[in-house]
Amino acid sequence: MNATRTQLDAARWHWQHGPIDLILSADGEPLAVQAAYEACWARFSDVLPELVGELRLLRQPVPGHAAHSDCALKGPVARRMWSACHPHRGRYITPMAAVAGSVADELITAFAREGVSRAFINNGGDIALYVTEGQQYRVGVFADLAEFSGARLPGDLTLDANLTLDAVTPIRGVATSGWRGRSFSLGIADSVTVLARNAATADAAATVIANAVNLDHAGIVRRPASSLKDDSDLGDILVTIDVPSLPQPLIDFALARGVDAAQGLQKQGLIEGAALFLQGRVRVTGGAHQNGALLTDRAQITTEAPCSKYAAC
Repeated sequence: MNATRTQLDAARWHWQHGPIDLILSADGEPLAVQAAYEACWARFSDVLPELVGELRLLRQPVPGHAAHSDCALKGPVARRMWSACHPHRGRYITPMAAVAGSVADELITAFAREGVSRAFINNGGDIALYVTEGQQYRVGVFADLAEFSGARLPGDLTLDANLTLDAVTPIRGVATSGWRGRSFSLGIADSVTVLARNAATADAAATVIANAVNLDHAGIVRRPASSLKDDSDLGDILVTIDVPSLPQPLIDFALARGVDAAQGLQKQGLIEGAALFLQGRVRVTGGAHQNGALLTDRAQITTEAPCSKYAAC
């Protein structure tokens, strides 16, 4: 299984290596941008083998008593995953909760060089950004993860809100989680989008907050993760596979639990903001109000430029 790369258009590339599926783009001086791409590609080709080599440990929960220095992982991406999940060690969480964001963070460093003005790496919806002075990315937001198709272009999408991230804001990572997404969730959020200082931190926090948007209801269908995917890091923990239409008081109750979790992480300095969505209702905290833009109805990342899967523009 070899890594592959395909140029989608003048601005974007699609790189894939097994389950790692990236859309990436960079702007700046042509020679500098090309050198950054080549450095990023060289690193990209090694990431999957490194992670596979430590997969057994990566699927183990971070112990509740673990000090930060207790990390036994060796690779830089694996250690970044562990570090992003360590603050949440009071609950069940494995480093795999931050894998997509950590890969994006590892690769975006190739673009932090003279001559590159901005870049993004989008790993299946978890996005790492590099932005220099005077540059920005405009992020559009929509919520229904199950309805989004990477084949659809932004012109086909109705975006309900957007916000602008520039060199002044500390936000360099955006991640989304929810029971409708590609990964399992313990909660019932349609989606939770988190803004943080890096993608790994946003990835882990989105998982935790989406899990917190939850309640007991006879109509919610849950199954052991192991019955849905043999090698799931969640083992026999029950994950959500269907949520019925809920009355408004229950929706608000579940969202309030998620908001409590998000505000707690914000007070710890782990995230800059979050937008939580459930059956047409939304709650927004912190930096999700960035530049006066309220993320109001939908919650997954896309771009104003033609894109595949999720991105920023």
